[in-house]
Amino acid sequence: MFDSLQDRLSNAFKKFSGKARLDEDNIKEGLREVRLALLEADVNYKVVKQFVDQIKDRALGEDVMKGLNPGQQVVKIVNEELTELLGGQQAGLNLDASPLKVMMVGLQGSGKTTSSGKIALFLRKNHKRKPYLVPADVYRPAAIDQLHTLAKQLDVPAYPSTPDMNPVEICKDALVKAQEQGCDLILFDTAGRLHIDEPLMAELSDIKAECKPDEILFVADAMTGQDAVTVAEKFNEQLDISGVVLTKMDGDARGGAALSIKSVIGKSVKFVGVGEKLSDMELFYPDRIASRILGMGDMLTLIEKAQATIDEDEAKDMAEKMAKAQFDLEDFRNQMRKIKKLGSLEGIMKLIPGMGGLMKQLGDAQLPEDEMKRTEAIINSMTMQERRNPKVINASRKERIALGSGNEVKDVNALLKNFNQMSKMMSKMMGGGKGKKGKFPKLPKGMPDMDMAGMGGMPGGMPGMPGMPGMPGMPGMDGMEEGGRRSISKKTLKERKKKKLNKKQRQKKKR
Repeated sequence: MFDSLQDRLSNAFKKFSGKARLDEDNIKEGLREVRLALLEADVNYKVVKQFVDQIKDRALGEDVMKGLNPGQQVVKIVNEELTELLGGQQAGLNLDASPLKVMMVGLQGSGKTTSSGKIALFLRKNHKRKPYLVPADVYRPAAIDQLHTLAKQLDVPAYPSTPDMNPVEICKDALVKAQEQGCDLILFDTAGRLHIDEPLMAELSDIKAECKPDEILFVADAMTGQDAVTVAEKFNEQLDISGVVLTKMDGDARGGAALSIKSVIGKSVKFVGVGEKLSDMELFYPDRIASRILGMGDMLTLIEKAQATIDEDEAKDMAEKMAKAQFDLEDFRNQMRKIKKLGSLEGIMKLIPGMGGLMKQLGDAQLPEDEMKRTEAIINSMTMQERRNPKVINASRKERIALGSGNEVKDVNALLKNFNQMSKMMSKMMGGGKGKKGKFPKLPKGMPDMDMAGMGGMPGGMPGMPGMPGMPGMPGMDGMEEGGRRSISKKTLKERKKKKLNKKQRQKKKR
């Protein structure tokens, strides 16, 4: 979502490079670019003016801190101000309440029903809550069926609403039914309209008065930009909402709603929907979002995702295998499946500081998911013996594997070659099994070295991501060395020299 804004801000910060001091002229020039970047991102113009003025006041005449150039100083200030603009601190739910009553409100099509299911799963998984879903939208066709389907997927109870029932009575009776079933989280999925009208707001006010919810969450589609902020403002005037849920944050919207909503209505974004799966709901952390916007990555979110996906003991075993060069294709396939659970590869790379820029440099070689599918298909076509010991794979076995996976023999050869190179590299990175501290090989210019042992306390570095350098089946990534150049073996160099020599001899004979 914030890619365009990130690019524009990067260009703005270049205006400050090479300056010895921050003065009014160079600040004015650079902040003009920041202002345009925010306006293009559909941020409220009043918010933009206030934001830029605050940066100017802080930066004007300020001596550059030791170890920072003027550009870095401005980035530091912008990062702090962006964090404040987005809400400052992460605003959670009132988890002291039992039962916790959450009322979902918003316009039709904003994603209230799906968000109800996602929040139910999130709170059950992270806070051991027992959810009870209440379908109170009796107007939209199939709204009740949709929530019941989600309840079945989550294996949680739901109130048996029907379209002929009164929404206020549904919510009132649901409180009793939830208590009878021992549920301590009640989510009211209320009705929406295509626009705000008096009957809708009156109905929502009645539900609020009858059920006294602990949280009233306004659900907004992030793709609607400033319209989402305007609608949120009107809902807040009528219902005094406690927070906002932004859906479709994985889309290509410009991000103006996320950047404006706190300043305009004074209520924090609490959750963001980042995908279509029920597990794709995250808490909104202003400092982490600010870091992503400025291209600094978000390692905390990545580590949390990895910890939720990967078992710690399994990670330790895998780290030992890599260090001893015992990592086989069966292990690789399992780790590749875990990477998929973390999200798209492009999304993962953006969370790693500096990797977002590397992805742009690689262009067409951007780790396509299709290549991962092909790699997995090839490994699936192997027997257990072949996956455990790839050395037994001879010519006839390669033909069978290629045929079984719908690929060619050259694809199987490429996978085996790249896997062999990767195994050697991983053994070096993990310390070669001798207790040494492993480090990543040199990456292209501008990329920091990454300590395998220091990634947020995760055993063996980032488990589930062993194939990042030279991942089999990823064209253009294997063999990358310092400066992004492909390494060439001595044997290949020798063959090239021999061909060159033979060519010169043939040319002499012709003369």
